[in-house]
Amino acid sequence: MTAAVVAGALAGYGIAIPVGAVGAYLVAVTARTGWRTGAGAALGVATADGAYALLAVAGGSALVPVLAPVMTPLRWASALVLTVLALRAAWGALAAYRDGGLASRDDGTALTPARAYITFLGITILNPMTVIYFVALILATGPSAPDTLPDRTAFVLAALLASASWQLFLALGGTLLGRALTGPRGRLGTALASSTLIVVLAVRLVAWG
Repeated sequence: MTAAVVAGALAGYGIAIPVGAVGAYLVAVTARTGWRTGAGAALGVATADGAYALLAVAGGSALVPVLAPVMTPLRWASALVLTVLALRAAWGALAAYRDGGLASRDDGTALTPARAYITFLGITILNPMTVIYFVALILATGPSAPDTLPDRTAFVLAALLASASWQLFLALGGTLLGRALTGPRGRLGTALASSTLIVVLAVRLVAWG
């Protein structure tokens, strides 16, 4: 079981640490809304990673023919959702700046921790890179993949906890960034920069396929 825990932790960190569009959006949202909302978003991402880890150990190679026909639409859907969220954040930041509202912690969108959890769970589930990573991982490990119920459970829980720890670390970074940028111009610049980065990464997601 120890081997399964180590493998799961490595898998969780492997998918979580590369900061893509979802990670960038997590940091930006936390900077605007605060730690509680950011923590909710972080746990939403980790839940999706854990669910895909479960699918990977349960289905493995059987998932490949099922997923192959829908990967392109999934990439487009993921890129579209991320782009819409980025444009919405940029528009809200501009509106708040004009009204003098960016000096506060919240950008006025009333994103509660529960809503942040659901939103980030959804966009991470849509992210095809997550499922591709976990399926490829199980296929690559071959006979050494976890095959007993305790080992599979340990693998999934370790992946979930590893992802959660990293996403919460990103949320903490967003919290510190939000505290540092207390002026309206600083918050506007951060919001526009993060929105631009998210759109670029979303375009790369489609181009990757």
